[in-house]
Amino acid sequence: MIKVAILGGSGYTAAELIKILLRHPEARIITVTTRQEGTPLVAELHPSLTGRIDLRCEAFDADRLLAAGVQCAFGCLPHGVSMSTLPALLSRGVRVIDLSADYRLRDPNVYAQWYGESHHDVAHLAQAVYGLPEIYGEEIASAQLVANPGCYPQTAILGLAPLVAGNHIDRSSIIVDSKSGVSGAGRVPKMHTHFPECNESVTAYSVGQHRHTPEIEQTLADVAGETVEVIFTPHLIPMDRGIFTTIYAVPRRPFSESQLLDLYREYYLQAKFIRIVPQIPSTKDSLGTNFLDITARVVRGRIVILSALDNLVRGASGVAVQNFNRMFGFEETTGLW
Repeated sequence: MIKVAILGGSGYTAAELIKILLRHPEARIITVTTRQEGTPLVAELHPSLTGRIDLRCEAFDADRLLAAGVQCAFGCLPHGVSMSTLPALLSRGVRVIDLSADYRLRDPNVYAQWYGESHHDVAHLAQAVYGLPEIYGEEIASAQLVANPGCYPQTAILGLAPLVAGNHIDRSSIIVDSKSGVSGAGRVPKMHTHFPECNESVTAYSVGQHRHTPEIEQTLADVAGETVEVIFTPHLIPMDRGIFTTIYAVPRRPFSESQLLDLYREYYLQAKFIRIVPQIPSTKDSLGTNFLDITARVVRGRIVILSALDNLVRGASGVAVQNFNRMFGFEETTGLW
């Protein structure tokens, strides 16, 4: 039984993570921290957990967590806060899965460019493993620090990996068009996610400037073995949760749809949470699950990839538990199937 701590217990991803870990036979939640004042019960922050967990939130204290026997910490903290908090655990040998963006980009200069602040933990940044199990599974198994991937990037990276790995497409003319439910913006109220502002309305945001762009390009470059460039445009959709991504690519040779689907099925043959489906997926198909659904079409000689996932499960907490399973040698589907 692995003793785990959840750092930053008030958000949507923490709530989903707690639900998954409560049914995980090899994990025991012993601490949930919060930066809020007081020591609220976890069930007070998340009423859906009433009767399922009786822990009271506490302030972060690395020595106290170590004394309690914490072996793994899930960081559900905002970017900037994680890199100021997690070193105290990492230096004490605790294994960490960070759900923020702080350790995803290897180059601290790239981080500073896209996040507008210097990276304060360059030493641990250098040892972080990007937590996409279908691509970095072996490295994740032995890592002390795993940088959980973003929700948007998973739909783009895994949607494109079979094509860039085999040099099947032009790697400089990729367009990624994504739509996300409002929960992707987090639980803290903001003007653009205020109900009267976002309901019955669809809008693009951070066009050409979204912070997930370098994350997508970094990982695809690892898969391809050379630079990959994408134009990534996210949109806010007036629904609670889910991400739907449409990707456009120029093939280097003609493909039929059946050839494309066979290519994807072969590439993800061992990937238990990637479903290659013949129909166009819907966000409701993967709602509440750790599955990422992908299909492919050929339109006027170009390739169109369509992918969908639940941004709070596969996009965040579910893949975090998938990484946890790999790190501690459990069957990858444990607690998630």
